[in-house]
Amino acid sequence: MPRGAAPAGRPYTSTGGTHMVKVIGAGLGRTGSFSLRAALERLGFGPCHHMASLGENPDLLGRWESVVRGDPVDWPRLLDGFGAAVDWPACAYWRELMTAFPEAKVVLTVRDPDRWYDSARSTICRFMAPQRGLDGLLARLENRLYPELGRRRELCRELVWDGTFGGRFADREHALDVFRAHNDAVRAEVPADRLLVFEVREGWEPMCSFLATEVPDEPFPHLNDSESFRRMATERRFRALTFRKQVTAENSAIR
Repeated sequence: MPRGAAPAGRPYTSTGGTHMVKVIGAGLGRTGSFSLRAALERLGFGPCHHMASLGENPDLLGRWESVVRGDPVDWPRLLDGFGAAVDWPACAYWRELMTAFPEAKVVLTVRDPDRWYDSARSTICRFMAPQRGLDGLLARLENRLYPELGRRRELCRELVWDGTFGGRFADREHALDVFRAHNDAVRAEVPADRLLVFEVREGWEPMCSFLATEVPDEPFPHLNDSESFRRMATERRFRALTFRKQVTAENSAIR
């Protein structure tokens, strides 16, 4: 099993909680998961857990580090307070979440595989890939200035770079094969009445129909394009080079 992958049949103990997850986002990162998060919260399925949540609430980071180490997981307790969970790290454990939350619906966000790869390569890949030379120096400076950022980088490297893609994300065809296999597995294993295969460009109607909610009288959120991701990364590296620490929820979140 690749390092960081989710073991089958991981034990958990249900403890209830103030919220129970009602929607599981099984789509990999860069398939519109940040837009999905905003949409679910608008529809009343929030708060919605996302990779950005680890920057917004650092207490979550230790919980996920324990999961990636392979420790036993109490999923309802880990996600206590959340009404939905999308994006990495949660999407890597969609099978376990389906078992822990048997009433939850599953949304598989998808997009054109080649466009997905190009987007992921220019954003999250640059964040989590092992780096050398000037990029490696800048990453080390960032990690010293923002220790929790360094921990999130390591978690992404273990879970996504090594665990999901076997350290071979840079091999385009391999990464595309993993992407397609992931989507095929979700389609094959999730019961049809529990699954929505969704592209964010489809807007509110299919999601609201699936979740039995009214369609909001406002545009569907389209957030976190690649340019905004790169802009935040550039600003963070400038602060690292000038030793200026400025942390906000937007700038510290890894999306």
